[in-house]
Amino acid sequence: MLYIMRHGKTDWNALHKLQGRTDIPLNEEGRMMARKAAAEYGNQHFDICYSSPLVRAKETAEIFLADKNVPIYTDERLQEMSFGIYEGTENSFSIKDCPINVLFQKPEEYCAVEGGESLEALFQRTGAFIDEVIMPELEQGKDILIVGHGAMNCSIIAKFKGTPLNRFWDGMTGNCQLIKIL
Repeated sequence: MLYIMRHGKTDWNALHKLQGRTDIPLNEEGRMMARKAAAEYGNQHFDICYSSPLVRAKETAEIFLADKNVPIYTDERLQEMSFGIYEGTENSFSIKDCPINVLFQKPEEYCAVEGGESLEALFQRTGAFIDEVIMPELEQGKDILIVGHGAMNCSIIAKFKGTPLNRFWDGMTGNCQLIKIL
């Protein structure tokens, strides 16, 4: 089985700032969310966990799996999508004609912003991770947890569900919400 979880809250989430690859840690609310998720999903079995190397995801995985003997491996391909020069932007929707907003409103029309990552590049790197790492583990019958980020998780969910690009954000989950993909 394959499960996916989005990291706990950060101060930037609370401020509605675009995080992307900026390595922002969990805040206390985010740590509490991870502990609550551990209690809520405590009976769920996992053989292995793969996490984004960004501290907010890695710490979520560590807190969530603290009472289990589950190895946690990080992989660069599980980092959040890069939002380029718009990382750190607060309330981007309040900025008239802000180009990054196309990603969230009409993902099928999104062109990577300066220094940012395209959806095609995101799908390529997460798809390679799934094909090279996850599929062989699933074929061995392992129960796998991926702890990541909003856009990155959506790309994995879209791959498995065949979600069209205009529905990309349908896979978005709440912080520390565990969902079963397969």
